[in-house]
Amino acid sequence: MSQAWIYTVVYFAWLIGAACFVLGLHLMNSPATGRNGNRLSASGMVLAVGGTFVWLLLQPGGMSGISLAIIVVGFLLGGGAGLYTARTVKMTAMPQLVSLFNAVGGGAAALVAIDDFIKLATGDVAADLSTTIFVVLGVLFGSVTFTGSLIAGGKLQGLIPGKPIVVPGGQIVTIAVAAVALIGTVILVLGAAGVFALSSGLTLVMLALIVAAGLVFGVTMVLPIGGADMPVVISLLNALTGTAAAMAGFVIGNPVLIIAGALVGASGTILTNLMATAMNRSVLNILAGGFGTGDSTAGSAVAGAGGSVREISADDAAIQLAYAQSVIIVPGYGLAVAQAQHQVRELAELLEAKGVDVKYAIHPVAGRMPGHMNVLLAEANVPYPQLKEMDEINPDFERCDVALVVGANDVTNPAARNPGSPVSGMPILDVDHAKSIIVIKRSMGRGYAGIDNELYTNPKTGMLFADAKEGLQALTAAVKAV
Repeated sequence: MSQAWIYTVVYFAWLIGAACFVLGLHLMNSPATGRNGNRLSASGMVLAVGGTFVWLLLQPGGMSGISLAIIVVGFLLGGGAGLYTARTVKMTAMPQLVSLFNAVGGGAAALVAIDDFIKLATGDVAADLSTTIFVVLGVLFGSVTFTGSLIAGGKLQGLIPGKPIVVPGGQIVTIAVAAVALIGTVILVLGAAGVFALSSGLTLVMLALIVAAGLVFGVTMVLPIGGADMPVVISLLNALTGTAAAMAGFVIGNPVLIIAGALVGASGTILTNLMATAMNRSVLNILAGGFGTGDSTAGSAVAGAGGSVREISADDAAIQLAYAQSVIIVPGYGLAVAQAQHQVRELAELLEAKGVDVKYAIHPVAGRMPGHMNVLLAEANVPYPQLKEMDEINPDFERCDVALVVGANDVTNPAARNPGSPVSGMPILDVDHAKSIIVIKRSMGRGYAGIDNELYTNPKTGMLFADAKEGLQALTAAVKAV
């Protein structure tokens, strides 16, 4: 088979793989088809990577034994690590895993662009203007994503404090980093445009400065952002990862990498905007510094909120639930921490068997990454039609007999309606509009916003202090006995 035919076959494999990405992303619009979309996208990636491997093998002269061994070992290590983490990671650690994937993706894209540019800079043919621009953008976005994602993952994992960390001389550092990146970019672009000649040594120095500026900016960008804003940060870094991959695709002339990167970049940008809108804040405002003070468990019952806390037993809560006509369950990060998604589904099914109408209220930023609660409940096979987004479910709280809050904090805090509050203006679930409220929570600890929740002192609220899983199990047993 001639080289032209081989390339044609491989090119079609790339296009089919890209089509699988597009269709897979479309299927991910719905939880009901999300798994199939994930499988289709993964199949497309296998086809694209396999086609590229075949293309490399059939090149004139083939590959050296060392090159082949490096690729095979890379397949085994990367595939093995991916399979292991996918099977063993807990749902509570999924945001950290996504951050790690962002870091790896951004770093890989930057390395691809750097490697190709170094070959051009030290070769006989200099990089043209378009290639230089794509390299600079890919290196910048990839470097920012690499360190930024590592910091975000460290905050989520607890290795780095979740509260906003002020970088000494932060504004000066940011301005200096931006100036270095801009100057390096201008020099490389003007050199590629033929305005003046650049030696290979100076070209590599400028590229190194741009890489360093991107790595530093990733740190200074994410450190001052509080944990409450991490879902938006993860979405933004995901968008940057895709953009870096697309730039790398332009550098090496690979259409499937361009398409895949563009899809990730576009979808990540849209999701970032949606998440910021859900918090009633701009992306720029979030990047300027988060409002959270970390995952603090300190604090009084609800100091300054007024009122007192009313504690109830599982038996008291069970009576309210069993004789209700409508129950809305509000899941939060505490549900994920306790891995109690199966217990909440069991309780919901028991209530439905008693004729109770059960729905789930999903806040866009509940949990620590976009769609965290949707994925968690889907894992427990909760019926998709019962999962209601905030705008859809909020009007139903007025007619709801009991709102059952399981581990959700900031997204239910009525303080968001008060001017001057740290969460002021953030859209919340209107849990306090329900006729009766039950909150399952381990303690009176604060959420990521670092403030007390006024919902807990609402006269309609009964606090069931327990781990989410244990509390739901106790509720289920008590409902069965009613």
